[in-house]
Amino acid sequence: MTENTLPSYLSPEHLGPWQTYLSQIEAVAPHIEVSLRPWIETLRRPKRSLIVDVPLRRDNGEIVHFEGYRVHHNTSRGPGKGGVRYHPDVTLSEVMALSAWMTIKNAVVNVPYGGAKGGIRVDPKLLSMPELERMTRRYTSEINILLGPDKDIPAPDMNTNEQVMAWMMDTYSVNQGRTTTGVVTGKPISLGGSLGRRDATGRGVFVTACAAAAKIGLAIPGARIAVQGFGNVGEAAARIFHDAGSHLVAVQDVGGTIYHPAGIDPYALKQHLLVGGKIGEFPGATLIAPSEFWSLDCDILVPAAVEGQLTADNAVGIRAQMIVEGANGPTTPAADAILHERNVLVVPDVLANAGGVTVSYFEWVQDFSSFFWTEEEINARLARIMSEAFDAVWEVAGERGLPLRTAAFVVACKRVLAARAMRGLYP
Repeated sequence: MTENTLPSYLSPEHLGPWQTYLSQIEAVAPHIEVSLRPWIETLRRPKRSLIVDVPLRRDNGEIVHFEGYRVHHNTSRGPGKGGVRYHPDVTLSEVMALSAWMTIKNAVVNVPYGGAKGGIRVDPKLLSMPELERMTRRYTSEINILLGPDKDIPAPDMNTNEQVMAWMMDTYSVNQGRTTTGVVTGKPISLGGSLGRRDATGRGVFVTACAAAAKIGLAIPGARIAVQGFGNVGEAAARIFHDAGSHLVAVQDVGGTIYHPAGIDPYALKQHLLVGGKIGEFPGATLIAPSEFWSLDCDILVPAAVEGQLTADNAVGIRAQMIVEGANGPTTPAADAILHERNVLVVPDVLANAGGVTVSYFEWVQDFSSFFWTEEEINARLARIMSEAFDAVWEVAGERGLPLRTAAFVVACKRVLAARAMRGLYP
């Protein structure tokens, strides 16, 4: 194998979401200073990838096996940081890409973390609560060699929550022989969690949307918002936009797509879903075909579900002035090119949804100091960091005539590569 030959798991037929990330690195490479370009290959390769077997004894005594992953993409600027997701479609390619986007995301908002991500290929809805706990604890034990408050700090992601983080923290702590609250973030408040963490990603989407709207002269009060995904990110973003006077005109979730031009009350919709109601039966809203969601007449579109939702097929019909990415990797490179050509402003995921990791950083700092801030302090610090990050990216985009995504990658990659270059190689 020559030094530039890719490992088999990075070959084209296995790339998947990783290919999207690699195409983004290719786009940014010409804009990196010549002195840093010798190090850019480090961005194209994860630092380490761990695949683990996660055996589970079901409640009926049957033993089943799931495949788990934990990937460190880059740790030049600090310990690995990134969530853990439970989903039947989790793959190594996906986790690699998500870990790489975490590297970029952390560098864009300038928090001292590298990029990491983890997951288990499982449908958690098919597990009982005791089974979910046993699986989580076994997975934590299997990836324990990578974890630590100064090595790798997991957080919630798709289908994981503060309870899962509590189990992970406890499992790690038991193996260490001491309580180590800083090994995960997104924990319950009673275990060292931070106020404001649950809404942080959605709030960051709102903050960056406000910053972008100010640049293009769009007023947030009265703006028409369409949100894809009504989980932690989408629901929080919808609620905060609503509180600011925006009109939530459409919501798309796994259960269907609803539209109401006068506005949907996100509080009422959440309550409707919590009591077992179907999204298509929400009073006052019209159930429409999922494909119609992308061509609705709105001002701001927030994809906050999963990756690869905005494609070349539906990008041509987008009528929104602005897209603010709440999900990771929701826009394919082909769709990106179409949206840029059509002058649709895209606030990229690595900037727009960085509110979660920013408040995770606050939680980590508070755990180390055992001194906790008020929610008002946290929200104010979050708004300042996200606004400053947006302004830095906007400035680079304007100076170089770049889309915001490429500009965000320029800002982030320069920070990562400068750290890598200063550290050098050992031995």
